Amino acid sequence: MVADAPVPPARSAPTDADLVRRVTGGDQAAFAELYDRYCRQAYSLARRVCVDPEFAEDVVQEAFLALWRTPGRFDPERGGFATWLLTLVHHRAVDAVRREAVRRKRTVPGADEVAERLTPPGPGADDEALVGLVGGQVREALGRLTDEQREVITLAYFGGYTQCEVSALTGLPLGTVKSRTFAGIRRLRGMLSSLLGDGDGTEVRTGVQR
Repeated sequence: MVADAPVPPARSAPTDADLVRRVTGGDQAAFAELYDRYCRQAYSLARRVCVDPEFAEDVVQEAFLALWRTPGRFDPERGGFATWLLTLVHHRAVDAVRREAVRRKRTVPGADEVAERLTPPGPGADDEALVGLVGGQVREALGRLTDEQREVITLAYFGGYTQCEVSALTGLPLGTVKSRTFAGIRRLRGMLSSLLGDGDGTEVRTGVQR
């Protein structure tokens, strides 16, 4: 009898980092694969921030265009690609909302006066400075976490994803996501204790949900 020909092993899917390296060389197929992998998550995040679906679509296009033009901005040693991309989408979505708010103030007569009448008094300059200081220290503290801890917390902080969704995005087991989130939050609480108050039971809110 003739022996059956050996079945070649199944090809494993390329990692995100591999695809980005190929995009750096101008590989359009690799770019398309990254888009297929993350376009839904990117649009979902942009839609949460922008609300308007057209703005959200523009934001996603801008983010992926930035990836195509400057793929070297992604550093795999600082975290996963999903975290980097969704952070980029979040920043661009916030910028889009701000630009639209400025445009409306310029084009709608009396928009500033109406907004002042309808909007409760905002914080004073001292409060805004304090918020900026706290935000800066939070970002600095996040930068001191391990790459693994920062990845899961950033997805939750910027994207508002649940732990189950973070598990699906990163490909990590749910138990691993929970343990990394717990360890990361514990470290953040230690680093930010001077801001949050020592021993008062205050918790760092990251938006992580089960």
